[in-house]
Amino acid sequence: MDNDLDEIDGLKPGDTSRLKLSQWEKFKLKFFPMMALKSFAKRLGAEDFDIDNLHQVFSKTSRIDLVSLSGSRGFMIILDGKVSLWFYQDGDHFKYDGFEIGEYDKGDVTIFDNLKN
Repeated sequence: MDNDLDEIDGLKPGDTSRLKLSQWEKFKLKFFPMMALKSFAKRLGAEDFDIDNLHQVFSKTSRIDLVSLSGSRGFMIILDGKVSLWFYQDGDHFKYDGFEIGEYDKGDVTIFDNLKN
């Protein structure tokens, strides 16, 4: 069986020394990953994120496209060619600006190819 937890952020299986997890957290992460993620979010002060709904939306999505918005510093995330999430630059980050429902063309999978490290 393929274990999704085999490698987390470059860690090898069993190497959790950098993660600073208690035995209980390791147990929850292995057997109850959603419960563990909610716990981690609370610890990080991100408990306002509705992880269940976020996971529900993206786990049911079979196609995600990215489209840059020409003439502006923004982009759309398009879910299954039907729903677009809009983001615009706000200083040194992007802000969610809303969503639209409609029929969308495919995105460009090479959108990140020319980015420099």
